[in-house]
Amino acid sequence: MSFDRLRSGSVIRYPFLWVREFDKGETEGRKSRPTAVGFRLNRPDGQDILILFPITTQQPKSNRFAVEIPDTEKKRAGLEAALRLWIILDEYNEDVIGQSFYLEPDSLIGEFSRAFFVPVVRAFIKRRSEVRGVNRR
Repeated sequence: MSFDRLRSGSVIRYPFLWVREFDKGETEGRKSRPTAVGFRLNRPDGQDILILFPITTQQPKSNRFAVEIPDTEKKRAGLEAALRLWIILDEYNEDVIGQSFYLEPDSLIGEFSRAFFVPVVRAFIKRRSEVRGVNRR
């Protein structure tokens, strides 16, 4: 697979680096995890920027900005349907196709439907000033 198929709503395996880990000086994600491509920002040089949201099995605390993934969407995205899963939206990683040490061309697991994911992205945009990110470039 090439990186061409990665777009908003794609789910990939990615070594997500949590903000709390980054704040402690860590530079590498501790494990590869399912991660949603929130945005793909096209650049003329082809080295597009990805905004990535982690997917977790740990129920977020009530003060976190997260969305639980419905069963139908878990199946579409190639995720374990028997598990409760959440997309965490109050932190993200930013990475660049063509420059990344962490993006793998064969990492695509599946995709969320537009009907599910567009409202998720809109909610993120509305609360953008409240979130923190880690720039992996």
